[in-house]
Amino acid sequence: MSTQKKTINFLQEFSIPLILGVLIALVWANLAPENYHHFVHNEIIGHISLHFFVNDIFMVFFFAMAAIEITQSLLPGGSLNPLKRAINPLMATLGGVLGPALVFLGLNALIGSPEFARGWGIPTATDIALAWLVARVVFGAQHAAVSFLLLLAIVDDGIGLMIIAFFYPDPANPVAPLWLLLTVAGMLVAYLLRRKNVQSYWPYIIFGGILSWAGLYLAHIHPALALVFIVPFLPHPPREEFGLFEDDPQDHSTLKTFEHEWKIFVDFGLLLFGLTNAGVEFSEINTLTWLVLIALVGGKTIGIFLMGSLATVIGFPFPKGMGYKELLVAGVIAAMGLTVALFVSGVAFVDPGLQGAAKMGALFSAVAAVIAFALGKVLGIKKVKDTQA
Repeated sequence: MSTQKKTINFLQEFSIPLILGVLIALVWANLAPENYHHFVHNEIIGHISLHFFVNDIFMVFFFAMAAIEITQSLLPGGSLNPLKRAINPLMATLGGVLGPALVFLGLNALIGSPEFARGWGIPTATDIALAWLVARVVFGAQHAAVSFLLLLAIVDDGIGLMIIAFFYPDPANPVAPLWLLLTVAGMLVAYLLRRKNVQSYWPYIIFGGILSWAGLYLAHIHPALALVFIVPFLPHPPREEFGLFEDDPQDHSTLKTFEHEWKIFVDFGLLLFGLTNAGVEFSEINTLTWLVLIALVGGKTIGIFLMGSLATVIGFPFPKGMGYKELLVAGVIAAMGLTVALFVSGVAFVDPGLQGAAKMGALFSAVAAVIAFALGKVLGIKKVKDTQA
């Protein structure tokens, strides 16, 4: 492998672009806040700003990458097949939404303020990219907990976007569900292309994807999940034979080709996501910051563990290779809120001070990675080696 390829793999493996974008944004926003906000929100083409381009267009492909992994994991041979095994992470996801929301509201009633109450939706989110990274380091690339967390994270963030739409509506742009028929039309187009055995992914993305995006956008629901509704229709093998996000030249399916050709764009594009969303001034840290942080790290961990355990008790087992200690560590990893937590912070509060304080809580939740590493060692979590390496 060439030095250039090794460097690119290293940057992707450890989410360096995302982390770098966050650091640049924090430094820039604290040294020159006016200049930073002008750069992010100034319209560059028509009414399109960098912030809009990154959050409403680029993130479509980010969520698509996660949807590919979930699609593969649900196939025969995947760690979440049979479907009965997917019920456990879905129930854990419910706990990962209700737990932090209840902890936030409870703590806010004790030590917070009525003006903080709108922030209950912020700690319900999980950062897919960082959760995937930390899970691979703690469990190993081939461990079932990685797919468990990816399914949990994408559904969790999907719920987060629904929370934005229905609990934080823009009074000037109320939800218009009729437009979602365009998203359904996009799915129908993708289905018909699949029936016609169209192998190129471009018709799926151009026709199905654009219809799906337009439907969500016009319905005033964040369009970042547009391709999540299209990706499962991309032609793929009847069985899952390869691991997580692997670059296997022998698999030429449309689904794998799309992942292979767009993943590097997504991984390095996360630098712009961090840059445009993490610019928060440290002076804005207050009680709201700690409410968000505690609700994420404490509430999400507890909620995921309790609901995942309940699912097992009532007959929906863990994915193969997981147990209670793996579930606990997975709950801690899921507490990293960054991406959608920053989304929700931006719409939950109009006041810049409150918005900034909430965003700091979302950023501080990265401490969950350190907790997960330590807990994994204490509990004796055994890493599953990457057999494709």
